[in-house]
Parts: sequence; C-alpha cells; structure tokens
Amino acid sequence: MSQVIARTRRRPLARLLLTLGALGAVSPLTPAAALAPPPARDGDLPADHLTVTVRHAGDGRDGTFRLYCHPGSGDHPDVAGACTALDRGSRWGRETFAPVPEGSICTMQYGGPATAHVTGVWAGRPVDATYSRDNGCEIARWDRMVPLLPDLHPQGRP
Repeated sequence: MSQVIARTRRRPLARLLLTLGALGAVSPLTPAAALAPPPARDGDLPADHLTVTVRHAGDGRDGTFRLYCHPGSGDHPDVAGACTALDRGSRWGRETFAPVPEGSICTMQYGGPATAHVTGVWAGRPVDATYSRDNGCEIARWDRMVPLLPDLHPQGRP
C-alpha cells in the first residue's frame, strides 16, 4: 500500500517536470542557452553583404574579406570606399556584377594573375561573380570594382 501512495504522490511532480521540460522551461541546457545569442540567420544580416576572396594580387592584398553595406561594417580593408563604389555602380535594370558580354572585342593585354570571387547579396539579388585580369575588358571590369577589389595599378589609378 505504501508503494501505491508513493507512486501517486510522485506522479504530479513527474508530470509537471515533463510538461515544463517539453516547454523548454526546465532543462540542463537552459542557463547556458539563455546566455548564448540566437544563431545568425540571413534575415539578420544587412541586406547588402558580400564575401570577397582575392588571390594572386600580391603585396598583402590576398585574402577573404566580408563586407556589409547599409550600414557599413565588416573586415574589408576599405568598407566605406567599397560600399560607395558599389552604390555608384548600381543602376536600375543593369546587373552590377555582370560578366563581360560574349562577343566583346577586348585588347590583348594581360593585367596579371590576380583573381577574385565575390558572393553574397547586393540590392536584394544573389551575387556569384568571378573576376580576372586576362584581357582589356576584364581589367576594365576589375577596375570598375575598385576599392571592392584591390587597385592593382603600380601608381594607383591610371
């Protein structure tokens, strides 16, 4: 009989603990979880955010940089300049990161081995663009993105 009474008395407490645990109110992780910030979601990032990876540019210019605009932040070497250049180059109906159009006639000059890959979101559109300096058209395309991409002219802009 005492076993039946003991089980009956424990059941309400067990039910309460199970209910609170299911609601997340009682858990061994609750104290730590309450201190941790919520995980970042794409909606939490500024609308305009890019990751820029530069290779073979030399002089400490290589690396992967994050850029956030509106408001500006990130570890890019020139956040304000890069955001300004992107805003200046953005036009309604024109793709900011468009490749050189097929069939373009380009000078046969070589601007060096530098490459860049830009991914993220700009003006609400996904970005996945690759840059090189293989010919005059690609060099001009790269130069339009300075300072998002490093300025590779020996004495600055020509």
